Amino acid sequence: QVQLVESGGGLVQPGGSLRLSCAASGFTFSNYAMNWYRQAPGKERELVADIDDTGIITNKLDSVQGRFTISRDNDKNRVYLEMNRLKPEGTAVYTCAVNSLGSWGQGTQVIVSS
Repeated sequence: QVQLVESGGGLVQPGGSLRLSCAASGFTFSNYAMNWYRQAPGKERELVADIDDTGIITNKLDSVQGRFTISRDNDKNRVYLEMNRLKPEGTAVYTCAVNSLGSWGQGTQVIVSS
């Protein structure tokens, strides 16, 4: 079955960086677009970024433009979210997903605070 396991979250100071990773299994990873979402406390879940099966970024949230980068390694079955110049409003649970399969990971918590 499809499994998505995120890692790399944690506590970081404003202006800092984190790299999230999502390990995928149970499907042919290289055939599918991948997605990163986030849900901040008390807010609705929002799409952060999409990357298609060939590595083309197809969507990115306006508020993270220039700071967050989504990438993938089809040999390792992993998708990444590099987050730079983090802001307190970036505090959220970040989750990777395969929308077309209706599959989601458990998420990894990111807290941006001094």
